[in-house]
Amino acid sequence: MRFVIKFAFKGTNYHGWQKQQNAHTVQDELDEKLSMLLGEKIETLGCGRTDTGVHAREFFAHFDFDKTIDFENLIHKLNHTTSHDIAVYKITQVDENFNARFDATWREYEYCICTVINPFSAEFAWQFLRKLDVDAMNSACKILFNYNDFECFSKVQTQVNNFKCELMKAEWKIQDDNLIFTIRANRFLRNMVRSIVGTLIKIGLHEIDENSLKEIIESKKRSEAGQSVPAHGLCLTKVFYPTLSTKL
Repeated sequence: MRFVIKFAFKGTNYHGWQKQQNAHTVQDELDEKLSMLLGEKIETLGCGRTDTGVHAREFFAHFDFDKTIDFENLIHKLNHTTSHDIAVYKITQVDENFNARFDATWREYEYCICTVINPFSAEFAWQFLRKLDVDAMNSACKILFNYNDFECFSKVQTQVNNFKCELMKAEWKIQDDNLIFTIRANRFLRNMVRSIVGTLIKIGLHEIDENSLKEIIESKKRSEAGQSVPAHGLCLTKVFYPTLSTKL
């Protein structure tokens, strides 16, 4: 039987979601605790991968197990055995063909910039005190929708078949002392959101103009885009599955 687990995590103390050698990841901890509580080796598959230090307000992973599960009891035990950086919200049985990674039709990220010194948001927002032209940054966001190849924003030496992403949303909003960038797409490339934000900030500082964004995208060169902004300001906020919208 196949089950899906819905949870959140603070990425500060992890080297991202996905397992890797000589690094502590969220997947390592979740698999370890599930295996211990269910009495057999459990391997999860997540809805995507996050970089070191990136957070997830909503994340999904599926796993296979051939016995029935007391969901409430397992959730309770997971929340008392995993790190306080992880919070499990729901576990439910799904179709055996369900895939947490490939069945998601879109994902949404937020990048938070704090415009004042605030010790209470330091782990979740990049403190950037220079004045930004938010109108220019939002105007530049509209240019992104004219393209679907975002190789210039992808980490180099990434093993993917193509760099095409269907962008559905990209906008900046001012919330009190924060600037929040929200972006939604059917898929994301490694480092894509952080490099887009870094490029838009250059526009907000008037270091480059909006038309330069077209040249950057069409160049397909990572070296032409802005620097990646710090990981701790980035958070995966939503993952959508059309077949599970009523269950999760």
